[in-house]
Amino acid sequence: MSAPTSLHLVPSPIDAAGDDAFPLVAIERLRRTGRLSAPLPIELGGEGLCEPEKVGELRRLLTEIGRDSLPVGRLYEGHVNALVLMLRYADAETRAGLARDALDGHLFGVWNTEPKGNGLTLDAVGRLHGAKSYASGAGFVTRPLVTARMPDGRSRMLVMRLKAGERADLSEWRVHGMRSTATGTVDFTSLTLGDGAVVGAPDDYFRQPFFFAGAWRFLAVQLGGMEAVVETFRTHMRETGRGGDPHQQARFGRSLIALESCRLLVAQAAETAAAEALIPERVIACVNLARAAVDQAGLDVLTLAQRSVGLAGFLEDHPLEAQMRDLATYLRQPAPDFALTGMAAHVLEADTPLHALWGA
Repeated sequence: MSAPTSLHLVPSPIDAAGDDAFPLVAIERLRRTGRLSAPLPIELGGEGLCEPEKVGELRRLLTEIGRDSLPVGRLYEGHVNALVLMLRYADAETRAGLARDALDGHLFGVWNTEPKGNGLTLDAVGRLHGAKSYASGAGFVTRPLVTARMPDGRSRMLVMRLKAGERADLSEWRVHGMRSTATGTVDFTSLTLGDGAVVGAPDDYFRQPFFFAGAWRFLAVQLGGMEAVVETFRTHMRETGRGGDPHQQARFGRSLIALESCRLLVAQAAETAAAEALIPERVIACVNLARAAVDQAGLDVLTLAQRSVGLAGFLEDHPLEAQMRDLATYLRQPAPDFALTGMAAHVLEADTPLHALWGA
């Protein structure tokens, strides 16, 4: 496969020194190695990573990228998510056009969250009004997939064509971790349908089980962040000569149990979502089981590493410091209690024996 065309990215206010800087080099590496186009089908120039039979390969890639950098993992997961939705719902002509954009090196993303009172709408003559908030890669994602509410109340999926650096406001992105994701607000007012491409039918974005089940992809990235924390934990114990202490061994052992348990559950969630063989409610329950486990295990791993490494792990020059901030921030996904209780309620009501619940 030939290397994708490189795009010039315009620096934004967040493109500064330290971990506030947008990861231009890492994104360019993903572009140069063909990873931005890899989710596309082979016939459209990709590697077919979104095909069900390659779900394990995609999962491992997401975890690998998250292990190296959670902010980069977050951006790549959003890129993959947008391509998944485009491939599932767009017509053939739209798929081909957006595939060319991915091959040309455009960074995609999914922006659905909206600022209060200024959500994105599409009027009767095809004009957009309003904004998206918490938009990761704002100013750098040039092909965002967004949802816009139509006059009849339904939602339309659009992939908008943006120029790097335009329409992004990053002034409020002053957070504990994940600083370099360039997450901000993007105003689409004055753009029209002609500035983008329509994807699918109204309300396709919210179709189940894909709307909830796709969460396995960010869980795979978070798993990579957990791996990085545990690896740093291990390195610190060995370099300081404290690995022989039984209390340190116990904490490290518990972190391994948490990590490896989540690896199994995320793999199960990915395979279950890709197979599409179970009823939608069960697919969602399976993914939410993994989501609840990763959420709790991630917090547990952070606590164990902090207690063992101690104050050194909070110093800016220690690798654990940034890893802890990024993981703690990225774990804060919306509605964790809803995911947990919804999963538990489904399992309680199901007649299937527990050992066969997920089709094993």
